[in-house]
Amino acid sequence: MDIDNEIEKLIENLGSDYKILQYVYNSVKFIPGETPIYYSGPYWDNREVIAAIKTLLIGKWIPAGENVKKFEHEMAKKINQLFGIMVNSGSSANLVMIAALKKFYNWNDNDEIIVSPVGFPTTISVISQNKLKTVFVDIEMKTLNFDLNLIEEKITDKTKAIFLSPVLGNPPDIDKLISICEKHDLRLALDCCDSLGSKWKNKYLVEYAVASSHSLYPAHTISCGEGGMVTTNIKGIANIIRSATTWGRQCSCVDVENMLPNGICGHRFDKWLDGYDEVIDHKYIFDSPAFNLKPLDLQGSIGLVQLTKLDEIIAKRNNSQKQISNIFKKYIKKIRIPTILEFANPTAFGTPFICSSKEQKQKLVAYLESKKIQTRNYFAGNLLRHPGYKNLDDYKKYPNANLVLDLIFFVGASPSYGQEIFDYFENMLSKYDE
Repeated sequence: MDIDNEIEKLIENLGSDYKILQYVYNSVKFIPGETPIYYSGPYWDNREVIAAIKTLLIGKWIPAGENVKKFEHEMAKKINQLFGIMVNSGSSANLVMIAALKKFYNWNDNDEIIVSPVGFPTTISVISQNKLKTVFVDIEMKTLNFDLNLIEEKITDKTKAIFLSPVLGNPPDIDKLISICEKHDLRLALDCCDSLGSKWKNKYLVEYAVASSHSLYPAHTISCGEGGMVTTNIKGIANIIRSATTWGRQCSCVDVENMLPNGICGHRFDKWLDGYDEVIDHKYIFDSPAFNLKPLDLQGSIGLVQLTKLDEIIAKRNNSQKQISNIFKKYIKKIRIPTILEFANPTAFGTPFICSSKEQKQKLVAYLESKKIQTRNYFAGNLLRHPGYKNLDDYKKYPNANLVLDLIFFVGASPSYGQEIFDYFENMLSKYDE
């Protein structure tokens, strides 16, 4: 029996009644004015579903196993990294990445990490969760990234790293950023959750960082339903992250290595515990307090299918952003597109716009939403205005960050958008009364 064909038949038989994959554009007919235009969503077809069901039905393991291990290897290889460690979310990836960098580089509590005040909360929360101090640099209004001209005035003898999160995939001047890091002996960490595939001078952004986090949530470049990953070229960092995601376990054996009688080290059962002069299983020696952040193996199987589509997804996302940007520029006066620098080649997370006034943004967003075109703020705006983060600094010190909620929004750049959706954008915007 061909299990793939049997699952395919099951999906086909269920499809008419249960609308399998109804949340994916290429599985439903687009009806202008009725079908919602979501800002993003998983670029899946039956192959991802078959892979997940097959792993669940006849796979060797339910939690992370051979599919996760293969996906880690293939994804790292795809973006020119040596190591990948899959976790349960991009936020968890940030958490264990910062924890690993602190341990690997021997940072002390209250050492400082420089970051933008604008973005997603778990780029910032993980710094204080690891007992480090968050230092903020205001954004500039061209690319909306933190202002590189302001970074050096924030550097002290306690500054250890700069944590970059490119805005919707669009990076700042990486050459200048690397120069600052080298001058002050700082590490560059990358929140790449919105930026998988983005490049600077034809190199992936991850190639400039000591470690990078990735999200595999449905809104992101590739999706496993949920999930995240950390990639790095530094084995020591990878080992710490692996341990941190598996309860702090000292043993580094994974997947089939776990089935070896004595592990890859050859002496799994030995006198591992100081002060205890008896043989003990190395798999139950723990280096430090940690987490359980492992994904399911079926998520790894989905990721392997998604990786085969990565180049296609990036091309389609960038085409969607270009088409929609041109339509907005054609019909909407005084609206601006964030600058893409000369050496940047971003992967479009969305299609962002900078409005000329608060009133223009509010009116335009209300109009788009009324036409079932989903919009999003540039995430939280200045996070220092939010209850959970206001204790970190005074939001009034960051005037450009305070403009974000007033002026900036984005619509989708989905790889699932087809010409009928671009036509709908054009039809609706041609009728917009400014």
